[in-house]
Amino acid sequence: MAVNKNALIRYKTIDKCLQNTFRRWTLNDLIEACSDALYEYEGKDVDVSKRTVQLDIQMMRSDKLGYNAPIVVYNRKFYTYEDKNYSITNSPISNQDLTKLSEAVAFLKQFQGFSHFSELSSMVQKLEDHVYTQKTQEKSLIDFEKNENLKGLDFLDELYQYILKKQAIEITYQSFKARQKSTFTFHPYLLKEFRNRWFVIGKRKSNEGIMNLALDRIISVEKSKIAFVFDDHFNSDTYYKQAIGVSVSPDMGAEHVLLYVSHKQAPYVLTKPFHHTQKEVARDNYGVTISLDVQLNYELEKEILGLGEGIKVIAPERLKRNIKDRLYDAVDAYETEINDKNLRTISKRLEYKGFGILNHVYTKRDIRKLKTKLDAYIKHNNEQAFGMREVLIKMPELKDILFNKNFRKLIRSIDKDAFMTKAVYFDKSPQDNWYVTWHQDIPINVSKKIDTEGFASWTNKKGVISVRPPETISKNTFSMRIHLDDTTIKNGALKIIPGSHRKQLTDEDIKLISANSIPFISEVGSGGVQLLKPLVLHASSESKVQRRRRVLHLEFSSLELPNGLEYAEKEIF
Repeated sequence: MAVNKNALIRYKTIDKCLQNTFRRWTLNDLIEACSDALYEYEGKDVDVSKRTVQLDIQMMRSDKLGYNAPIVVYNRKFYTYEDKNYSITNSPISNQDLTKLSEAVAFLKQFQGFSHFSELSSMVQKLEDHVYTQKTQEKSLIDFEKNENLKGLDFLDELYQYILKKQAIEITYQSFKARQKSTFTFHPYLLKEFRNRWFVIGKRKSNEGIMNLALDRIISVEKSKIAFVFDDHFNSDTYYKQAIGVSVSPDMGAEHVLLYVSHKQAPYVLTKPFHHTQKEVARDNYGVTISLDVQLNYELEKEILGLGEGIKVIAPERLKRNIKDRLYDAVDAYETEINDKNLRTISKRLEYKGFGILNHVYTKRDIRKLKTKLDAYIKHNNEQAFGMREVLIKMPELKDILFNKNFRKLIRSIDKDAFMTKAVYFDKSPQDNWYVTWHQDIPINVSKKIDTEGFASWTNKKGVISVRPPETISKNTFSMRIHLDDTTIKNGALKIIPGSHRKQLTDEDIKLISANSIPFISEVGSGGVQLLKPLVLHASSESKVQRRRRVLHLEFSSLELPNGLEYAEKEIF
């Protein structure tokens, strides 16, 4: 039954009066109270008749509005509630009405962010609260997908208005890949939602292609003075027809994609297709083969990866390779986790054995980046590939990859005061067949450098004056060999005599120990590191296969040089 605003004000006023048991209320008192309330709300005098208030009391007593108010008259003139705790605001709502209200609240909440519904926001919240109060034993029957913490929703209505009015905008935007924000003119055509994220589709310039901007990356939006440019060829109904998601390449046609879905995952894919072009091609006891005619984009790959081991790409080959690489990288991310137990073990091993090996310090993706950058630099600068010194001074961009979380944790676990003193790149080509015989690397801590003819570095031990014996320096010094290729006994892996790092050996000692000891073969996988103490006795294996072996050799120390001397490369972690 329809009820006007004035009637609702009167019902609420009468209810408030009857709840006040400290005063006795006559019919004239109620009429006066209703007149005052209407004047307060409406700002003008409203004539409230005796008949009107009598009908209001009759309506409140009835079940037409669901009030069933227990209004009684005593002493033939005074009105009150028989139940002193009653109020129309506490009146129960029928189950049918509660169900409808619950559905209405859930539906209206989906429009938050649009100014058309901003006036309803407070009402929706109050309505929802009231419904839940009345149905404390009931759970919501409708649960829409939502993300209340999603950024950028406050731009939703503003962008909608610009699209509606065909107005260009000045937008300040910073993508996840950009280091800095940028401001540019944008001509918005469409708002699109995908997987509970919002995007605005449009153009920056008339001669550029359609692009999408995520609302959660927008910083600010203002009206532009530039005239709006519309692309007559843009059709929102057909633009996304050949793609999943929002990443569309207008010049790229759809490709025929074949996917094999396991028996376990098949029902989910068949009942909720990836795309409207999805068809079932074949079926066996283990799963189904489906086809899609879509563009290859990020969203398609994400949908496939979302099913994990339950799906396999059959064609095209490019998509198959991309998915395979991403799965390998995903596994690699787990394998490169270094726990505290691993760090304690390798630190103790380095201290007592003089060496240690830790695989999976770098992901395969990191190693690919390092090799690509090194090869490009050497080719462009015509550098000496084997033994390129000061490599991190020449190529500081490598630090972003090398000094990752695993690297820093490893260095600190060995010596929290250590800093890097040298970086050399070794690239042993498949044609190289040289190897190094048994020897110790002698550490030095100089007080004076003596220039010696024929030596470009301090590796000539006779060209310096040392202030500490090698055994003392060795306690605060170690090296790390980062392997960019798999290293095995067949392509030059180091042979090491464990525990031989305690003191500097004579040539006779080296011959005797190496001839009567079983060496450890340091086979290290690509992305792994080998740690060495300076005095540990080692030799390299003779290459038996034509296989490239690239290594970054870094040296670390926690000893400062005396007399104001400085290291060529010093990096503190």
